[in-house]
Amino acid sequence: MRRRDFIAGLAATMWPVALRAQRPAQLPVIGFLGAASPELAAQWTSAFTKRLAELGWTEGKNVRIEYRWAEGRSERYSEIAAELAKLNVDVIVTWASAPVLAAKRATTTIPIVFAAQMDPVGAGVVASLARPGGNITGMSIQQTDTAGKRIELLREAVPKLARLAVMANAGAAGAMLEMREVVTTARGLGLEAIPLEVNQADEIFASIEQLKDRADALYVATDPLIFNNRARVNAMAQAQRLPTIYGAREYVETGALMSYGPYWIDLFRHAAEQVDKVLRGTKPADIPVEQPTKFYLVVNAKTAKALGMELSPSLLARADEVIE
Repeated sequence: MRRRDFIAGLAATMWPVALRAQRPAQLPVIGFLGAASPELAAQWTSAFTKRLAELGWTEGKNVRIEYRWAEGRSERYSEIAAELAKLNVDVIVTWASAPVLAAKRATTTIPIVFAAQMDPVGAGVVASLARPGGNITGMSIQQTDTAGKRIELLREAVPKLARLAVMANAGAAGAMLEMREVVTTARGLGLEAIPLEVNQADEIFASIEQLKDRADALYVATDPLIFNNRARVNAMAQAQRLPTIYGAREYVETGALMSYGPYWIDLFRHAAEQVDKVLRGTKPADIPVEQPTKFYLVVNAKTAKALGMELSPSLLARADEVIE
């Protein structure tokens, strides 16, 4: 063989190898199943991506995020979960009972990290907090454990509280667990509990309309369906002169009277830390489900004034934040 032919043949053989060597390695992909809308969850996703960057994962540089948004529509959870599973993403991130359970049904192999779940053991998401098992881990906010504290705060804010309405999304396992805990606790304290189960936005608004002169306060279980409609829920409750309490600050920002629970920005930062572990090779089964170490009381003084309420100096002094 002539030397020129040999070199040409060698070059042809080596060319695909050289091409492969020049191709960047495929970026790991995070599938983000957003239960709400991108606008409403903007501060959470910002906290999530910022913490990821602090841990060495920069979107578009060495990690890719596939966002999908359900806009609070429960029928979309399973569709999005199936889509992300089909894409074979490296980890799925979501929050709240129904989306988490949808992701669990969609895959038993892709790691799942939930930023917040009301009661993951009670809702059947994980086997236990210390040993979650399977392919799922995350942060439990244990709404059922703190339900009694919210009732206590409501009783302090509304001294004549006798009839307590409790609203929850019937399609959300965690929210229903919280509702049952609230109803049981309220009745144990001698209060009349009025459970309101809803499945869609129209039912939320109809239920509040029907509360006129039937309740002294409204306890709302945290859920994406209600979160997406929280501004209107709070406006209607104010029109009915109903003090409201929730488990997250975001509801108080839009007119609720009070909330007691963790800051969700912190929860999404923590989710980024768990995703970091997964992307570096740790199995979700080996990452214990954690719980918040700090719960915050947030009070909306403007709402109290609109309701004609005079909150006690003691309650205001204990608040971690008062929104004027």
